[in-house]
Amino acid sequence: MGNTFGDLFRITTFGESHGGGVGVVIDGCPPRLEISAEEIQAELDRRRPGQSKITTPRKESDRCEILSGVFEGKTLGTPISILVRNENTRPQDYSEMVTAYRPSHADATYDAKYGLRNYQGGGRSSARETIGRVAAGAIAKKILHQVAGTEILGYVKRIQDLEGSVDPSTVTLEQVESNIVRCPDPVAAEQMVDRIEAIRDQGDSIGGVVECVARGVKVGLGSPVFDKLEADLAKAVMSLPASKGFEIGSGFAGTLLTGSEHNDEFYTDEAGTLRTRTNRSGGTQGGISNGENIIIRVAFKPTATIRKAQNTVTNTGEATVLEARGRHDPCVLPRAVPMVEAMVALVLCDHLLRHHGQCELF
Repeated sequence: MGNTFGDLFRITTFGESHGGGVGVVIDGCPPRLEISAEEIQAELDRRRPGQSKITTPRKESDRCEILSGVFEGKTLGTPISILVRNENTRPQDYSEMVTAYRPSHADATYDAKYGLRNYQGGGRSSARETIGRVAAGAIAKKILHQVAGTEILGYVKRIQDLEGSVDPSTVTLEQVESNIVRCPDPVAAEQMVDRIEAIRDQGDSIGGVVECVARGVKVGLGSPVFDKLEADLAKAVMSLPASKGFEIGSGFAGTLLTGSEHNDEFYTDEAGTLRTRTNRSGGTQGGISNGENIIIRVAFKPTATIRKAQNTVTNTGEATVLEARGRHDPCVLPRAVPMVEAMVALVLCDHLLRHHGQCELF
């Protein structure tokens, strides 16, 4: 019913924004992987609300509990269930949303589809659902790093018209985490923080672009024709709340080039490995990873729930004015970074297992 993602490395998330808790069940994780709650918690802390002055002020510890699938610090090969309990719910903030539809939110479409909805914080459509994805992504990241040496790193590339200068091949986690907006370019980061604060004080919101690079990806991941690697990456990140666009490699800018300008010429490096001199393909060719860095970009819209008064209608069709009182991010980008990383890790881990099962048996 739309709550499960993946083939061999499969996750199912559960929970609502203001319910008892949220979490994930992970099926297909290989046994004997060393994993701890602390490793998962490190990723959850990066998406946690209330972590800076430019994120939602909702205070949640987001402490994860591993309920099954791990014994004495190692995965059992059985389903892993992880729970994060909601602590700081304020359902009274959403009393106006019982009947009034928030513009550009999921309220009206959930009502149309299901005939009812959880209006408290958006329920299942809340970004709080992504806790389960990030928790599962932490495990996928460890598998990828341990088996293939793969590193996945996201960062804020652009906020509105403010764009950072970042080299995907050399950027480090320390650079990303050096400021609250998670842009490795310190000059651009300072400008971004100022812009977000100004928009927040106006009761409004803004969007931008998260770029993510996967380095050290095994050659051969991806299953043409319908499960091309970039197709699964697109579905993964476009399933995130507020995502509105996807690019890989040259993306839309590649449409301005000729074939001779865009093609990535092959060469053999000193180790005898087939490489490309440029990487406009973004690490995939024909839907299969080629060993170069996978570079994607995800566009996120401005947060839909804002404090500014907006014209809307109720669930009975009556015109009304809505001024939201909930706690919301003026810009989702800083907290979206670990979400994008998690979805990329889930796709690559799933395809790594699929490739191993199909192509490395003999």
